[in-house]
Amino acid sequence: MPTDEALLDSLQRAAFDYFLRTVNPLNGLVADTSRDNSPVSIAVVGFALSSYPVAVERGWMARSDAVQCSLAALRFFRNSDQSGSPTATGFKGFYYHFLDIHTGARVWRSELSMIDTALLIAGALTASMYFTAETADEIELRGLVDFLYRRIDWHWAQDDGETIRQGWKPECGFLHYGWEGYSEAILLYVLAMGSPTHPIKGDCYQAWTATYQWENLYGHDYLYAGPLFVHHFSHAWIDFRGIHDSFMHEKRSDYFENSRRAAYVQREYAQRNPHEFAGYDQNCWGLSACDGPSDEQADVSNETRRLFGYAARGVPYGPDDGTLSAPSVLSSLPFAPEIVLDAVRNIMERYPQTLTEGRFCSSFNPTLADADGRPWTSAGHYGLDQGIVLMMIENHRTGWIWQLMRSCPCIRSGLHHAGFRGGWLQPPCIHGAR
Repeated sequence: MPTDEALLDSLQRAAFDYFLRTVNPLNGLVADTSRDNSPVSIAVVGFALSSYPVAVERGWMARSDAVQCSLAALRFFRNSDQSGSPTATGFKGFYYHFLDIHTGARVWRSELSMIDTALLIAGALTASMYFTAETADEIELRGLVDFLYRRIDWHWAQDDGETIRQGWKPECGFLHYGWEGYSEAILLYVLAMGSPTHPIKGDCYQAWTATYQWENLYGHDYLYAGPLFVHHFSHAWIDFRGIHDSFMHEKRSDYFENSRRAAYVQREYAQRNPHEFAGYDQNCWGLSACDGPSDEQADVSNETRRLFGYAARGVPYGPDDGTLSAPSVLSSLPFAPEIVLDAVRNIMERYPQTLTEGRFCSSFNPTLADADGRPWTSAGHYGLDQGIVLMMIENHRTGWIWQLMRSCPCIRSGLHHAGFRGGWLQPPCIHGAR
């Protein structure tokens, strides 16, 4: 087996190659999955925009090529139809969740997605923080990012409520549910509060954290969120080590430590294996939002059980149908490398079918193994999986993305308005000051 460093280099490079293989070079849009005729996920475009600087730093991509790929996407979104019509690209600076990869028009009657727009903008901000040369292209790139960020009407997304709504559709207006409970939306709130044009107020953030659920599970006190990805996405861009909002200050913790505990809760759940699924143990865990077998899938064990298809599987309350996500395990690397690397190696050795083209598939289910013992595996690859894997490997190896984004003015402003204090957010000490 390769060394840890060689293994991570291989997995990270393969994750990056997903974006090169699925991007439309004419408009910079990136497919949601590697499956035929897949639409664009705007969140995946955000991960792509974050991946290009990493690729430049690692020598996988020429800087000029990375700039052009980034410009293609940013120009597209600047010029996109913002009328909010059923066939537009977006409205009020937000974008529909899924778009046609050629035209950029809305598909699948998808919602105008606040969180996915936030993930897109986080990627754009990463590009603007990295491409700082005084060349015509890089100056244009930074101007485009500034324009896109300023155009978003975050305040409108509150719909006069206490918290931000999850989505909007031209057919029916705002969706009935807002963001409640701890989730990946912490990034959304930070960007919304850091806006120089349409910010939300701090009491909106406090209203959201008031819906948090603090639990003790398997001896770990932590802020509950069942699916593992929730404990990753905001951390791709924001270094939460040592900084606290009022909620975490009261709990004498921080969101980084919380994600570490979440990984251990996941491992303990798999060890206990309350539903007695095949494969679950201390080195085989990872319940998250992922693809999965549906009820149409034949159960070779001849047992009757419900299968959930694509679902946000979670610990310990479910849903759980024996489906695990290897990318979610790998993405926990910065928080708990001492258990993650063992799990990753175990999954690769026991279930080599989970790795194709050097990339982990979205999910696998050992309980639904074929006659030769091979588990059910998800077809193709998901851009969200590859994006978070690439970024979290980088954060573990070098902390470079975290360091880059520490200087992002809107990230710092948003964190301050949310009440974050301490650590790297403290103003620098002036030598000799009293």
